[in-house]
Amino acid sequence: MPAFKYEALTAAGRTQSGLVEADSARAARAQLREQKLTPLAVELVAQQGQKGSGFSLRPRVFSGAQLAVWTRQLAGLVGSGLPLERALTALGEEAEQPRQRELLAQLRAEVNAGASFARALSAAPREFDEVYRGVVAAGESSGALGLVLERMADDLEERQQLRAKLIGAMAYPAVVTLVAVAIVLFLVTYVVPQVAQAFTSTRQQLPALTVFMLALSDFVRAWGWLLLAVLLAGLGAFLLALRTAAFRLRFDAFWLGVPLFGRLARGYNAARFAATLGMLAGAGVPILKALQSAAETLSNHAMRADALEALVQVREGASLGSAMAGKKRFPGLLAMFARLGEQTGKLPEMLSRAGRQLGGEVQRRAMALATLLEPLLIVGMGVVVMLIVLAVLQPIIQLQSFVK
Repeated sequence: MPAFKYEALTAAGRTQSGLVEADSARAARAQLREQKLTPLAVELVAQQGQKGSGFSLRPRVFSGAQLAVWTRQLAGLVGSGLPLERALTALGEEAEQPRQRELLAQLRAEVNAGASFARALSAAPREFDEVYRGVVAAGESSGALGLVLERMADDLEERQQLRAKLIGAMAYPAVVTLVAVAIVLFLVTYVVPQVAQAFTSTRQQLPALTVFMLALSDFVRAWGWLLLAVLLAGLGAFLLALRTAAFRLRFDAFWLGVPLFGRLARGYNAARFAATLGMLAGAGVPILKALQSAAETLSNHAMRADALEALVQVREGASLGSAMAGKKRFPGLLAMFARLGEQTGKLPEMLSRAGRQLGGEVQRRAMALATLLEPLLIVGMGVVVMLIVLAVLQPIIQLQSFVK
């Protein structure tokens, strides 16, 4: 049964808005009149997304952190024995944002109409990806939806924590770089020309460093906007090229070989792949479908291609450990834990452990890289500023020596 959002007048003449479930807009208006309300506007709640809808500028209803919290709340309600429809109703009433209430009303209407929860989630693919829907479907088929949602909430929280730590580790170097570039541009385009005007009336020969800085200043002021336009155009062309599968595959393979950053990308993708695969296998999803879904979570297309090749080998009868051992872009630790899991019959637990260990290693590497970059950036900025100051001071020192 679809959901409608309405705006109506109460008997006291006040405006009231909310959601109502009905077979049609006409039935929704009839329900409002039965509640002594005068309908002003009744609109069908638009679905939050459709498969294949592609990129959208509209923000998601749930952020990563909000989705983890919502999943945890739903798991608690369902795990305590509350029917799914009532759990969705309770969460919808507690939602603070209108878009969240509309999404939950849409889900509740689909469930009331007899659809499975996983099928209801498929109406909003931007909010609930294939992995999320696969886990929910496995939980519904096994009758342990509450437990599976708890695992999903754990995975979402761990993923958010890893991403937040990586962003936090790289934030300071990025800020230092931006500030350094802004200061250098200000000195070169404004300070250096102002100081140089003081020596234009004199016929003394300027030092080589000062001449170089003045030439650089003239070049930046004359061609700076053109350079910026070229850089932006190059960036736009690069982003468009990344949309092509062949170029994206080559670039991602190249990125994995970049010192320091390549190892971070490799570890982050491997940790996410292992954790997702372990969670899906633990929820009862067949290993081939779990491999397919876990591969789709990889942001690096070169590693995704390797994971899909491993899927083909597993389908042909190879063990997961041997299939992953042949993929050198993945850390050997993942293949070792997969092999141990298959030998002991505890594959989901071993894959989850591999994901945690790889995630911890990524965090340590990110912190070490940030610790290394911070002093290097500060020293580099200091050297550039020192050269600019020397370019300004050398003519002054030279002039004072002439006066003496």
